[in-house]
Amino acid sequence: GRRRTGHLLPKKVSSKSSTRKNCIRFRPGCFLKMAVRFLFSRGGQIYESPLDINATPKLLFSARGNNHSPKFSPDGNEVLFVSDRGDHSFIGVYSLTRRAIRWIAPDVTNDDLAVWSPDGKQIAFIRTPGTKVGELSNLTGGIKFSVWVADAQSGIAKQIWKSPADDGGFSQYNVNTPLAWLSTGRILFFSEHNGWNHIYSMTESGSDLKDITPGAGEVENYVPDATGKFIYFDGNRTDINRRHIWKTDVTTGTPTAVTTGEGIEMFPAFAGNTLYAFRSTSNTSKTLVRVDEASKATMPVYAQKLTTFSSTVFVKPEAVELKAADGTLVHAQLFINRNSNAKRPGIVFMHGGPIRQMLLGFHYSDYYINSYAFNQYLASQGYVVLSVNFRSGTGYGRDFRRAKNQGPRGASEYQDVVAAAKHLQALPEVDAGKIGLWGGSYGGYLTAMGLSRSPEIFKAGVDIHGVHDWAFRAREFSPGGSWGITERDMEVAYKSSPISDISKWTAPVLVVHGDDDRNVLFQQSTDLVEKLRDKNVAVEVLVLPDEVHGFLRYESWKQVFERAKDFFDRKLK
Repeated sequence: GRRRTGHLLPKKVSSKSSTRKNCIRFRPGCFLKMAVRFLFSRGGQIYESPLDINATPKLLFSARGNNHSPKFSPDGNEVLFVSDRGDHSFIGVYSLTRRAIRWIAPDVTNDDLAVWSPDGKQIAFIRTPGTKVGELSNLTGGIKFSVWVADAQSGIAKQIWKSPADDGGFSQYNVNTPLAWLSTGRILFFSEHNGWNHIYSMTESGSDLKDITPGAGEVENYVPDATGKFIYFDGNRTDINRRHIWKTDVTTGTPTAVTTGEGIEMFPAFAGNTLYAFRSTSNTSKTLVRVDEASKATMPVYAQKLTTFSSTVFVKPEAVELKAADGTLVHAQLFINRNSNAKRPGIVFMHGGPIRQMLLGFHYSDYYINSYAFNQYLASQGYVVLSVNFRSGTGYGRDFRRAKNQGPRGASEYQDVVAAAKHLQALPEVDAGKIGLWGGSYGGYLTAMGLSRSPEIFKAGVDIHGVHDWAFRAREFSPGGSWGITERDMEVAYKSSPISDISKWTAPVLVVHGDDDRNVLFQQSTDLVEKLRDKNVAVEVLVLPDEVHGFLRYESWKQVFERAKDFFDRKLK
């Protein structure tokens, strides 16, 4: 769907429809008031069901395309939905009484993310250009978008705002509520046309536009209060390597902090008038908390004692700033046991995505909860770990995320990995001759880059389901590989790949891959391993039969980390 669900997009599907066709998805508006029945999409069609586990869902209608995102009208008599037709998509309204569909301002464009006005008389939606012949999806790029309002009966629509440039894409798929129409009449949407992903508020005519989350920092999720006059959002304003909850007026846009400190607070939500969120710290994984706005205190909802890891085992990550060779400022988190004076091996960690940001505590994503925990474990076992938030990641603004010449267009972010390694080498606690690296997905790609391009620095690596050949991905995974790689880009894409520098690869590597991976082809690892074996490089392999990209089984994660720890112990100690 619009919201990212994997580290790299699944095979041979567009970013627009990657999770919609075969998943049941619940969105705001899919439950009828009083919760007597609900809507969902499955297999590209819309179903209705009562809240009865024994009930058989009813197919509302059959229509071409991948139909998704159903929402009841305020009176419960109609259903708003989106029909994705591939190169274009429509907004539809299905009448439950007349059993007929009417289309809202159909065009050759991609219309999506539709919402009802509070009175049900109008519909707002996001419009982006339709897909031209030969045009390829690029998740690291941007797209022009506009906000439209239509009469729900006639279908006549008008544009009320448009982005100054290609400021959309990320602003629609990386947030929980890309477009909303509040009870006060204000329309809210995300855009990063001013450099940061912020929430904007305007009237239904498009007047009185306000950035209601101003300042340096990204916003990801929000929820309105019962009055519709305020929203509560999470973001990293004033604390770039964490997340906190803020409150802002939807008309004036004057944010005030609701939570502060060394915790990480995410996903605000209301139950009645009580505010809840998820919270984590450097030694406590995410848990549901109740937030007291007056005192800024957070209280765990569950009665049982939380599992808090001892400060003698877990270290408090330290914020680090690095300068890459080209002068780019890069943030990182250092995991180091300050109670030991011994020289230790150093390890650089790179996240996946690349649209991710590691934090100064347990992450809010399950994949990175596990990654953070392993970094802590390595630090407790005699390593110094530096987790680097390389360019092309999120959290530091549009220009950082859309850095020039990244990935298949030049691998500019690899400079940040080298800067992280050199930072470790300069620490008195680190043995400069024993630097390793590890990462998954995009982090696996950068692990392989380190081993192939900088053998004088990196002496061992754990490469988990990485991309090793961008040109192969662009040809065999999906057209353009989800990075918009055209035929004229193929040479640069190949040269930006670890496989192009395999002649310099000498260090041992552990390659990990599940063979039912839908995000990175298993053959990426097959090709790399066989070529390394041809060179007599010390390559170890951990294959997980039938496992997917995000490792569904606890046993898989456990096996991967046990093998990785053993590997680093044998190669770096």
